[in-house]
Amino acid sequence: MNGDRENMEQKGIKTSQTEAPKKKPGFIKELFGGSMITEKLILPNLAFLLFLTLIGAIYIGNRFQAEKTIREINNLTEEVTDLRARALFISADLMEASRQSEVYRLVKERGLTLEELKEPPYKIVKNSR
Repeated sequence: MNGDRENMEQKGIKTSQTEAPKKKPGFIKELFGGSMITEKLILPNLAFLLFLTLIGAIYIGNRFQAEKTIREINNLTEEVTDLRARALFISADLMEASRQSEVYRLVKERGLTLEELKEPPYKIVKNSR
C-alpha cells in the first residue's frame, strides 16, 4: 500500500492522507473580494435591510410632506395677517364714513333735500287698554 501511495505521489496524484487542509482566505482578502460582505452580512440580513430601506423611504416622504405643510401654514399665516390689516382699514373707513359730520357733508355735496334734526328723536308709546 505504501508503494501505491508513493507511486501516486510521483505521478502528481495526492492521497487523502497527504492532502493539506484548505485554508480559508484571510480577512482582508474576503473584505476586498466582497465575499465577506455579500455572504456574511448582506444575505443573512436581507429582510432587515429591505425593512430599513422602506423605513428610510417613509421617513424621507414624511419629511417632504411636513416641509410642504409648514410652507402652506406660513403662506396662510401671511394671508391672514394681510386680511386682518385690510379688515382694519375697511373698518376704519366705515367708521369715518358713518360719522354724523361726514354724513352731513355727503348729503350737502350730493344736493339731497335732507335736513339735520334740531331736536332729539322721541319714542312713540301706544297705550293699550
